[in-house]
Amino acid sequence: MLERTAVLDRVKALSLLPDGMHVTTAMVAAYFNVTVEAIRALVHDHRAELEANGYRVLAGTELSDFKQLSGVQSRTRSLAIFSRRAVLNVATLLRDSEVARQVRVYLLDMEYLARTQPVDNSVHTDTVARPSYRCSPP
Repeated sequence: MLERTAVLDRVKALSLLPDGMHVTTAMVAAYFNVTVEAIRALVHDHRAELEANGYRVLAGTELSDFKQLSGVQSRTRSLAIFSRRAVLNVATLLRDSEVARQVRVYLLDMEYLARTQPVDNSVHTDTVARPSYRCSPP
């Protein structure tokens, strides 16, 4: 999946939080050149799917620990974070974004290339001698 999420950087540089693994809602909106409200609406409509792909809302002790470990400076009581996979998921769901469209086109092109490349199905012979297990007649 890491290779597939690399498409995000190939289309446009994705700025990450100091932990190097997550982005905020505002960062996702900036990446796709849409409003924060558009991302929030998308999360509202597809929350379970996004959570399955790494979207989380941190609060309380979990938020405090995250801030301390990642170096995030924020006074907010909760923080929504997206993994790279969740951002890729957003790209597949977002309609009114040229960047999201470019990500989808790139993914489709990569799938087409992978499907149309010749596959080596030849039988490779092993050069190591194998013992013979013949049964001798009684």
